[in-house]
Amino acid sequence: MDNVFKSYSKLDNLNVSRETFLDLEYFLNMIIEENKRINILSRKNLENIEIRERHIIDSAQTIDFVDFNGENVTDIGSGSGMPGVVIAIILKNMKNDLKINLFEKSYHKSKFLREISRKLKLNIEVFQKNIFEVKKIQSGTIMSRAFKPMPIVLDLVHKNFYSFNNLILFMGQNGKKILKNSLKDWDLEYIEKKSITNKNSFLLNIKKIKKKN
Repeated sequence: MDNVFKSYSKLDNLNVSRETFLDLEYFLNMIIEENKRINILSRKNLENIEIRERHIIDSAQTIDFVDFNGENVTDIGSGSGMPGVVIAIILKNMKNDLKINLFEKSYHKSKFLREISRKLKLNIEVFQKNIFEVKKIQSGTIMSRAFKPMPIVLDLVHKNFYSFNNLILFMGQNGKKILKNSLKDWDLEYIEKKSITNKNSFLLNIKKIKKKN
């Protein structure tokens, strides 16, 4: 088990507890088992070390940007539960009761997310809905990881969210170019944070979004 804890060493600065690691491992193993029945995660990433590094740890680093004073956190395209479930696990072990809302239109994935929430006793509500068809949403933090391109996410948040405190986006290798192009159409108040899992990736924490005329 010590080797498992060592594999999460990149999260040392987040002061994550050993109980959190155990819950993350349980979540990881549930993903692997569920993927034998339905395709919720790319099969090329099914090795434990791949899921930890590329998905679990990558998702966990967003905790630095989560607004703990908001009324909830919204994961707008949760899929297999990243980052939403990962953040819910961290919050549970922090004794923080901030609610996590997961939007996922797939019946099978939504069912899987509810099962995880029940078994790990997470403060999660799963909405089996197409987020693009839901209007006047209120949220504290919004998170989007491997969901849709940045311009589409910005337009979604601008049109469908009544209010929000911040939006967290995961930006990949072409992130700088995508951000530069997005700034042609949007006025954004944001900060960047280098990813702890990929030297070519970064996170965006966006506080304000305004469409240019």
